[in-house]
Amino acid sequence: MIGLISATSAGAAARDRLAAAWPERVRVYDGPVGDAVRRAFAECEQLVCFLATGAVVRLVAPLLGDKTSDPGVVCVDEGGRFAVSLVGGHGGGANELAREVGELLGAAPVVTTATDAVGVPGLDTLGFPVAGDVAGVSRALLDGEPVALRAELDWPLPPLRVGAEGAYTIRLTDRLVEPAEREVVLRPPSLVVGVGASKGAPVEEVLTLVTEALRDAGLSPESLAELATVDAKADEPGIVEAAERLGVPLVTHSADALAAVEVPNPSDAPLAAVGTPSVAEAAALVGGGELLVPKRKSQRADGQPAMVTCAVVRRPGRGRLAVVGLGPGARDLLTPRAKAELRRASVLVGLDQYVDQIRDLLRPGTRVLESGLGAEEERARTAVAEARKGQAVALIGSGDAGVYAMASPALAEASDDIDVIGVPGVTAALAAAAILGAPLGHDHVSISLSDLHTPWEVIERRVRAAAEADIVVTFYNPRSRGRDWQLPKALAILAEHRQPSTPVGVVRNASRPDESSRLTTLGALDPATVDMMTVVTVGNTATRDIAGRMVTPRGYRWQASQEDAK
Repeated sequence: MIGLISATSAGAAARDRLAAAWPERVRVYDGPVGDAVRRAFAECEQLVCFLATGAVVRLVAPLLGDKTSDPGVVCVDEGGRFAVSLVGGHGGGANELAREVGELLGAAPVVTTATDAVGVPGLDTLGFPVAGDVAGVSRALLDGEPVALRAELDWPLPPLRVGAEGAYTIRLTDRLVEPAEREVVLRPPSLVVGVGASKGAPVEEVLTLVTEALRDAGLSPESLAELATVDAKADEPGIVEAAERLGVPLVTHSADALAAVEVPNPSDAPLAAVGTPSVAEAAALVGGGELLVPKRKSQRADGQPAMVTCAVVRRPGRGRLAVVGLGPGARDLLTPRAKAELRRASVLVGLDQYVDQIRDLLRPGTRVLESGLGAEEERARTAVAEARKGQAVALIGSGDAGVYAMASPALAEASDDIDVIGVPGVTAALAAAAILGAPLGHDHVSISLSDLHTPWEVIERRVRAAAEADIVVTFYNPRSRGRDWQLPKALAILAEHRQPSTPVGVVRNASRPDESSRLTTLGALDPATVDMMTVVTVGNTATRDIAGRMVTPRGYRWQASQEDAK
């Protein structure tokens, strides 16, 4: 929860804007400011104070305890010009909150955390448990001193200024080790513990077995990613509570899935009880990996038979491919999720002109693999290959990467050996529609007129089907120097079913500085005025030009009532 505190009418107005935008995230604190800050500090994860920074410093100073548990505090000035991350930049999330507040209020975020200020990932923000000389190694990264990366397992990381040698070290391991001098230890979630249990097995017996198995194998419990078991044990109280205490999810698998996993120590007992010859080993191995601790039984102080078994597997580090849609070009139409993926990536793959649009958002050290027009399949193969090396890769495309862009060739290359994340973007059709009015208010279809990859016969059949079905059509790739006849042909097909007065919207470079648009008709459109940077939207028989805006009604009843009113 985010506590909101203000003292003046101007501050209250800005406060209310946040409250309206984030109704589920915020709580307004009224009353004397000092009391409000103290209550919010005790009750909330974050605070936004519409007060002078000096006043907030004096109010929160006596309340500060530990940076790992204190709430993040952001100050917004009286004029709403700046959102200042004051306390808890990383641990309390104040840096990101300042950016969110700034974006919503039109204020400039002020972040003074050294790593964030220069674009270097904070070692305590990578999503892994971290221990050791965080301050010293971070300072070395900032100062450009040699820092070595000792990765004992492959795991996707954001770009870090590291090499093979250095006076400082970042060690990536799931081993139970103490950091050395001038060393930071990062522990990725690489370990899966499979658990089998008899009905009524005590939670303490489960926890004792799991922790001892990890300790005896020299493995860190901070690298534990999940407990895994069979579906039949999904509600077993001892296993459920053990997962909660360990702070990891409980993942269950069907007996059939576990029975298909080859294990070194099958048994007749679980086969009779739950339908699979192995629970602990099979549940740990079902997603692949290296068996580090074979099936192990608990030992009970009362001498009774063991009620719990477990096995430990190190799952392989999976590369990460984010397919990112950049939107139509305007920076404010680039989504926050897309920005986050760009900053997370250690490798960026994209068309050179799209890379230029977002180069300033990349972290220092990001490896950029760019190429020119016509190399889509090569870029897709490159991105997948880099992800298979264990890298965190962002493959970029304009608009939405899944619409006439890079997602389909990339996913055609990818298999289930990497993680793929789709990041949606604002399409050219949507950007153009917003400029024109509401042409896509009813059923609509997008059709590319480029026959470089699709035979014209197929394209023509689709255009004819849309024409006969009276569907609004948006044409992508409508015309180029080498393809000047396809658009006239497509328009002629539509004209067989629609009046010459049918509204047509033409938008070039939607959302970019040289954007242009015009509303014309099917009979008046000159195809020679259209190029590859243009989107052409042709209305259906109900689409109208209303006050210079292209509007397709949501239903014909609405249109009929409008006509009757005339």
